Amino acid sequence: MRILLVEDDRQMADYLHKALAESGAVVDQAADGREGLLLAASGEYDVLILDRMLPGLDGLGIVRTLRASGNQTPVLFLSALGEVDDRVEGLRAGGDDYLIKPFAFSELQARVEALLRRGSPDAPETRLRVADLEMDLLKREVNRAGTQILLQPREFRLLECLMRHAGQVVTRTMLLEQVWDYHFDPQTNVIDVHISRLRGKIDKDFDAPLLQTVRGAGYMLRAA
Repeated sequence: MRILLVEDDRQMADYLHKALAESGAVVDQAADGREGLLLAASGEYDVLILDRMLPGLDGLGIVRTLRASGNQTPVLFLSALGEVDDRVEGLRAGGDDYLIKPFAFSELQARVEALLRRGSPDAPETRLRVADLEMDLLKREVNRAGTQILLQPREFRLLECLMRHAGQVVTRTMLLEQVWDYHFDPQTNVIDVHISRLRGKIDKDFDAPLLQTVRGAGYMLRAA
């Protein structure tokens, strides 16, 4: 966790720096608004902790400038200005939270942790794996036991759907909707044809079959 602390009260800044570092954070520090903005604009921080009243450029100015440039790093305001209008102004300027001085460090720490959770969504899945079958969603590549398998675009989508539901029965209706974008049954054997082609590519030359037909229900991809 990397934090930028912008606070011109030296005693307060040193105390927070020490406490945050002891909790495991890497902390950079600035004592005026212009230096704080320069550091914050690098986009290298997980959370910004900003005093509102700063020399050079106040905290509101820092946040407004960052947000206007597309920087969405979570911001926690620290301020002795604690009236409702002050808090509203800070949040409307682009702040994510607002803590009034004086405060307990345990509360600041909890608020920073909450901002980290809010600002760090789960990374999108880029690889799927079932037994020795692997799919790279970014490179659009499929390998089984180290052997590359070349798939047509529709076959790739079909396999992706099956891999995302590995160990579960995938019905014909699910395949029609997710792979062909059909919300009705065209009464053709299009699924059977593509399943047969896919099975020939991912199972034919390998010892253990992965693609199984569940009679009367649909298909399932799972290790034997």
